[in-house]
Amino acid sequence: MKLLKDLLYGVRIQEIIGNTQIAIERICYDSRKSGKNALFVAISGTQVDGHDFIETALDAGAIAVVCEKIPAKTREGIHYIQTKDSAYALSAIASNWFGNPSEEMKVIGVTGTNGKTTVATLLFDLFSALEGELCGLLSTISVRIGRTTVPATHTTPDALAVQEHMRAMVDAGVKYCFMEVSSHALVQHRTSHVDFDVAVFTNITRDHLDYHGDMNGYIAAKKLLFDGLKSDALALYNEDTKHGPTMISATKAKVKSYALKFPADYKVKILERRFDGMLLTLNDQECWSRILGDFNAYNLCALYAVGVELGKDPLQLLTAISLLKPVDGRFQTIQGKDITAVVDYAHTPDALQNVLGTINDLNQGQGKVITVVGCGGNRDKGKRPQMAAIAAKESNKVILTSDNPRNEEPDTILAEMEAGLSPDQKARVLTIEDRAQAIKSALMLAQAGDIVLIAGKGHEKYQEIKGVRTHFDDVEEVQNFLNH
Repeated sequence: MKLLKDLLYGVRIQEIIGNTQIAIERICYDSRKSGKNALFVAISGTQVDGHDFIETALDAGAIAVVCEKIPAKTREGIHYIQTKDSAYALSAIASNWFGNPSEEMKVIGVTGTNGKTTVATLLFDLFSALEGELCGLLSTISVRIGRTTVPATHTTPDALAVQEHMRAMVDAGVKYCFMEVSSHALVQHRTSHVDFDVAVFTNITRDHLDYHGDMNGYIAAKKLLFDGLKSDALALYNEDTKHGPTMISATKAKVKSYALKFPADYKVKILERRFDGMLLTLNDQECWSRILGDFNAYNLCALYAVGVELGKDPLQLLTAISLLKPVDGRFQTIQGKDITAVVDYAHTPDALQNVLGTINDLNQGQGKVITVVGCGGNRDKGKRPQMAAIAAKESNKVILTSDNPRNEEPDTILAEMEAGLSPDQKARVLTIEDRAQAIKSALMLAQAGDIVLIAGKGHEKYQEIKGVRTHFDDVEEVQNFLNH
């Protein structure tokens, strides 16, 4: 229970009807979670407007409302706070409700189109291994507090959930929290009141344009993380990416860079590539990694940079990095008797290009490359023909299939993918809507020495069709076939 006036610290208030010297017992932005003495925050969402549910929340017991539009008819005894941006207000209120937990530990945020999950998860593993420190993780795959794991529902949870998880971390003794920060979360102010000590930018390529409108909107969303950093924070960016300098152009934080190609504060070089790992140098120090791919060389360099900047011993870091295992569903290799399967989350054109480039570098034309790929429904349609074209260009054989069609018709998605293929490419492409059958067909087509890539879903354990999620795991499908 807290006083409303204390919860409103940092909220940009325009008008108050009533008073703020009242006790609040719960906070909600979903009227179904309202209750006695609740504070209801009415948020104008992309699909639902919380202002339409103010009366429902009040009927359930709420005594105060934060909103952008005060209702034409107010209730006696109810306290209304008008603000320009309710989502921003919720972020401040959530942080105040949970006692501003991000100020009590080091918070490292990772943003970018590709690499967020890998960098955040590997940082969690790395720092957990160093000196046995208790760490926290907020990622696409899971929320972790030390050894305790909670399944994740979004790349970045809502503002209330973010602060609740962080309070649990602080109470458990966590010193470092590693967090994926999505563009949606930044625009929707889910992390506006998280005190970031380090922000990492991996890269930016086409994704989520259905939400952001165009690349400029997407870039501006990512940039919000760096614009909000304090002067004692660190901004770490990939020097090799076109928009790296853009990200840090207005930041107050200390700036450091990392790169594979261009000069940078932290430099990685690849000395040797093999299917069981890579030999690297990180700032001229040799390091063997069991994690494959040039794109992962960038990720490992980011890990090393964060570790050094947070005061860890460079030699201990190199040793710990060499022991790290790949993240589930990120270039996850499954070895059959004479073929190799790779399961990867690649669901953007750039990610697919990177994964297939790595496979072809390792393969060196010795076996065929067979790719199974689809595109999600109700998402950026413009990338569908691009991904089909990349798969066809970089593979010997391609099977187009369903990913998560969500509320779209699978055959519509597949037709839009096929539109990106030339007549010659179409001759090497099969279309099999059923994903399980597509994976099975690819593995049946594979001969000794071939590599089968199953792209798009990676770590996901479900497939979403017509709003219903059913269990589906690419790794399981591969293992079941190879074990028979």
